[in-house]
Amino acid sequence: MSDALPPEDALAAAAAAAAAAAAAAAAAAAAAAAAAEGEGEGEGEGAPASTACPPEDARTSARNLEPFPANPPARKATLGEVCEINPRLPKDHGLQEDSEVAFVPMAAVSEINADIAQRLTRPFAEVRRGYTPFAEGDVLFAKISPCMENGKVALARDLAGGRGFGSTEFHVLRAREAVLPEWIYYFLRQKRFRNAARRSFTGTAGQQRVPAAHMAGAAIPVPELAHQRRVVEMLGCSDGMVRLQRRSRALTELVAPGLLADWFGDPASNPMGWPVVKLGELLDGIDSGKSPRCHDRPKTENEWGVLRLSALKNALYDESDHKTLPATEVPDTRNEVRAGDLLISRKNTMELVGTPAYVWETRGRILLPDLIFRLRQRPDAGVHPLYLWAMLRAPAVRRGLKLLASGTAASMPNISKERLRTLRVMVPSADLQEAFAHRVAGLHVVAQQQDAALIRAKAIFEALLARAYES
Repeated sequence: MSDALPPEDALAAAAAAAAAAAAAAAAAAAAAAAAAEGEGEGEGEGAPASTACPPEDARTSARNLEPFPANPPARKATLGEVCEINPRLPKDHGLQEDSEVAFVPMAAVSEINADIAQRLTRPFAEVRRGYTPFAEGDVLFAKISPCMENGKVALARDLAGGRGFGSTEFHVLRAREAVLPEWIYYFLRQKRFRNAARRSFTGTAGQQRVPAAHMAGAAIPVPELAHQRRVVEMLGCSDGMVRLQRRSRALTELVAPGLLADWFGDPASNPMGWPVVKLGELLDGIDSGKSPRCHDRPKTENEWGVLRLSALKNALYDESDHKTLPATEVPDTRNEVRAGDLLISRKNTMELVGTPAYVWETRGRILLPDLIFRLRQRPDAGVHPLYLWAMLRAPAVRRGLKLLASGTAASMPNISKERLRTLRVMVPSADLQEAFAHRVAGLHVVAQQQDAALIRAKAIFEALLARAYES
């Protein structure tokens, strides 16, 4: 570890970036609201990078982060020396059979935010055997693949009764006096630590685990506690900005569905009495692509790619989620994805079948697979594609799509073109649809800026995280 960790210029940059992100987040809710109400233009004037104002203490913390003085080089230790790994439940735990304790299955830990996302409790009698015990302030680290590689790490805080029990696929690390729990938590979140842990895997494919011996032997820098506090404060602020950006992006996605319900009413009851037609009456056709055997990697600029089914998720189009068409395959350019396309998954789980997505833009040379339809609208149908996209996302219409699907959960439900054409949709006035589409386009500009801000915030956090534990 260097004499000054992180150096003054790095900390100053972190403070400035965190403060800027906080200021952007503070203004963003107003911009999203303006886009929704039509106060901003489709060009996204004034649209900031986030839509959720951070709490005042977060903004104050960002402004007050100051470079800390240089410290002597940190001593080296192993995790096993500074942590108790997989501690047992003490005999004097003080829990009664009916005592409520925290319960953390693997699914309750978010690999996105690296925290306990679901707060569950169980009576002590139900979890005292067959689960991994932990306590307030312990760090949970997923030891099994792919959860470990995905970053399932969490700091146990605010536990019911101060104790918890979780999946046996967690390693538990309890900090001793020389280190803060947060110092251990952020250390385990490093990509380079997880890469090293992956190389230590034991077991067969699909059931590979990081052995406790690897955890115990991993080297970690141990600076003075005062230095640890300053570093984890800085990392916490930067990490908090990433979370705020994610949350604000998610909130923006809720605006268009809310506008749809407010402007046009619930499609299930059609309280405004709009005309209702079958989807097939609005279409010139429904295209489907092909799914040849592809290379499982992203394509290069001059290659062609084929979308994966997962490219349509949360009603959004993710062009990066594709495979590469082999050079021996001739691409059918009729199936190339184009800007303005409205896509819908024809086959998926019952929860996801019929997921729609609008293609705002594309870099080209991307083909439809056979599991995704393209809806080709009639030019004279009187339905705006952005309105139709939003309508296909509405809960009542999603329920209708699921009813059109055939097949079992084991075989993945499928919607045929014939059945899809029978879906009934409301057709409001063209001018109201146009106004709605204008608002949706404005929200898209806000969302693009939020995506860029999130990328920047994540890059800052990852850089600071790597620097904090650098030898």
